[in-house]
Amino acid sequence: MTQGAAPLTPEECSRALELARASLDHYVRTGMLLKPRQPFTGGLALPCGAFVSLHTQGGELRGCIGHMEGEGPLGELILELAVAAGTRDSRFEPVTESELPDLVYEISVLTPMQPIDPADVTPGVHGLYIRRGRHGGVLLPQVATEWGWDRETFLDQTCRKAGLPPGAWREPGTEVLAFTAQVVSEDPSRRA
Repeated sequence: MTQGAAPLTPEECSRALELARASLDHYVRTGMLLKPRQPFTGGLALPCGAFVSLHTQGGELRGCIGHMEGEGPLGELILELAVAAGTRDSRFEPVTESELPDLVYEISVLTPMQPIDPADVTPGVHGLYIRRGRHGGVLLPQVATEWGWDRETFLDQTCRKAGLPPGAWREPGTEVLAFTAQVVSEDPSRRA
């Protein structure tokens, strides 16, 4: 599997982060979804999968929601995912207005998923989606790097995320799919 071309220019990366922050801020303050003022262009108009992750100033995860595939413009998906990450991640209480200024945003824009031989998985390059039956789980490429995982640990942890036992990636009937991601993050120091 080859790493896909980055769909966003540096300017579009900045715009994507601005959209995510404005969307969650607007929703938390008004209870209404932010609507785009004009159609998206360039990379923000592409139908890509994406995840929006929220972190505290200390680097702790505060919410993360995504879609593996895009059905419409990436810009619209980012608006939706920012709100979902802040209000609908079942692992966390919804973000409060007092937390908004201190959140650090990260957006992962995904390439299409492709089947991959587990021996070809490269932690830090590939994200994984492992599924078998009704079970499925995904881990973004940066997770393996953040935790210092080797290939087998990354595969095992993705199985756990899917509700499968470690090593399930070796069993018949388990699908291992990979993707790459263009990851854009705010600089946490600018929020301090």
